[in-house]
Amino acid sequence: MGIITQDMRSIVDSAKLAFVATVCEDGSPNLSPKGSLLVHDDDHLVFMNMASPTTVANLRRDPRLEVNVIDFLLRRGYRFKGTAELRGEGDPVYAWSRQWVMNTHGPAYPCHEAVLIQVEQALPVHSPAYTFGRWSEADLKRAWADTYGLTHD
Repeated sequence: MGIITQDMRSIVDSAKLAFVATVCEDGSPNLSPKGSLLVHDDDHLVFMNMASPTTVANLRRDPRLEVNVIDFLLRRGYRFKGTAELRGEGDPVYAWSRQWVMNTHGPAYPCHEAVLIQVEQALPVHSPAYTFGRWSEADLKRAWADTYGLTHD
């Protein structure tokens, strides 16, 4: 069994947006939103480089990264630490990720390379409401759906 659990898969799928942190050449952080993050298998995440020249330049120099994924209604998620590998045309990971982009967004989106992330550590992130507010997950979901003006069940 790998690092990525079923709950982690569910959060990645429901979040629809992740944030990837890389290290710039001067040592400062770079944080970039990614709408194409997917679970590839039990030990890997992947996203497509569609418009991320700074993120990719940083990863070419230093493959370390951290990915933060939060379900904004549940107020919980995960931090994934790992290392990245760039995969180009002809690679099965690239083809798999590109197909997802095509199915989701259509052919207009560029697919420069897939970024395959070897997950080395996964840590949970929870809102303080779980600890101090004694909220249930269902209560939080309802409250935040109301806050954002969303319908809920």
